[in-house]
Amino acid sequence: MELIDIVDENGLPTGETIDRTDAHRTGTRHRTTHIWIVRRREGRVQILLQKRAKYKDSFPGCYDISSAGHIPAGVDFIPSGLRELQEELNIVIDPAELIECGLHRTFAQKEFHGHPYVDNQVAKVFLLWKDMEICDMTLQEEEIESVMWMDFEECKDAVRNRTIPHCIDIAELEMLEEHM
Repeated sequence: MELIDIVDENGLPTGETIDRTDAHRTGTRHRTTHIWIVRRREGRVQILLQKRAKYKDSFPGCYDISSAGHIPAGVDFIPSGLRELQEELNIVIDPAELIECGLHRTFAQKEFHGHPYVDNQVAKVFLLWKDMEICDMTLQEEEIESVMWMDFEECKDAVRNRTIPHCIDIAELEMLEEHM
């Protein structure tokens, strides 16, 4: 059981908790942290995308945020994001390196592995400038199949035109641009 906080529309905990699986079954609003890693190469911005493992409970095999995760009950956005970065990619940073881009609210209803899935989340979105090679990352195999660097403009086009399997909201990419 993974308890997460039930939150209001601003991502503030209400004092109640719910199991993550139940939150997605019932559509209960909860929090996540999204960290987008970018670097500059040959005068262009590149963004790191992770490809979700094929057996994930949602969006299996889709390209996604560099590092993201649900926030355990009683934990705040940044500590949770730092933990996810370390667990998923083995990247350890100083919290001061994170550039806060704002809140992004999502509501989606889908079906995965034959089960209904309702995502009602408030995500705090961060940008992280980190120039590193994929070979210097250690991927959490249970969560991530692979990662790749993609030109930022190419990524926006791929998301808009659905030329890669993804679960990326173009609004988040647009949020990042304001802080680059």
